[in-house]
Amino acid sequence: MPKPVVPDRFEAGYLDRMDGRTALAAEMRARWQELTDDLGGADRMSYAKRSLCERALWLEHWIREAERALAEGRPEDFDVSRWVYASNSLQGIFAKLGLDRVARDVTDLREYMAKAKAGGDG
Repeated sequence: MPKPVVPDRFEAGYLDRMDGRTALAAEMRARWQELTDDLGGADRMSYAKRSLCERALWLEHWIREAERALAEGRPEDFDVSRWVYASNSLQGIFAKLGLDRVARDVTDLREYMAKAKAGGDG
């Protein structure tokens, strides 16, 4: 079974290439879903926003791994300048994406029923 690794350097599409049987892949995909849902759904987002989401998740993972090294008493594996740079980059991406949840457009039930009765698509 392939090792559940997030690449050391960002590679577009890394989430799709992760072995879905691993806990790490499941966690990363759940975080993708949560982030894109907060932004109104991946299907309603531009390519640029989806790309930023993928990068944000990669940075977030990298930051967590760096913090884990420090917490586990491996300060030699923690580079504070890289951590600061990554944290600032993540903050910038989140600022571009927006920090507020975006409501999905939901068809009103009465409107849906009226369209269905009239023979519309719904």
